[in-house]
Amino acid sequence: MLPLPQEVGNAILLYLNEGRPSLKVSEVFTTVLAPVRALTRAAVTHIVRSALRRCGIKAPINGAHVLRHSAATTMLRNGASLASISAVLRHRSPKTTAHYAKVDFGLLSEIAQPWPEVPSC
Repeated sequence: MLPLPQEVGNAILLYLNEGRPSLKVSEVFTTVLAPVRALTRAAVTHIVRSALRRCGIKAPINGAHVLRHSAATTMLRNGASLASISAVLRHRSPKTTAHYAKVDFGLLSEIAQPWPEVPSC
């Protein structure tokens, strides 16, 4: 479980109270057309892919997984450890987390310390 920012919680409550029809399903996010059911992984991927296309974003990963990559990279840039990122993304292997958390080499070069007795490149 992760903390939910107040503004996100408020938006979800507003959606549940005013935007979402009264349904007999426990899932928060559902389809809008009958038969109403929980959104599938494929539906979420399609929604993200469509949003990326509308925004003109061209990414090597153009489905819902881009959200995981973006979250991991943002966490890394904000100082989170790979272990913390791994816990959030629920990865079993640190190698998987390293794949998701892309290193910003420009930023890294700004903070990298020179190796003793070796001229810099």
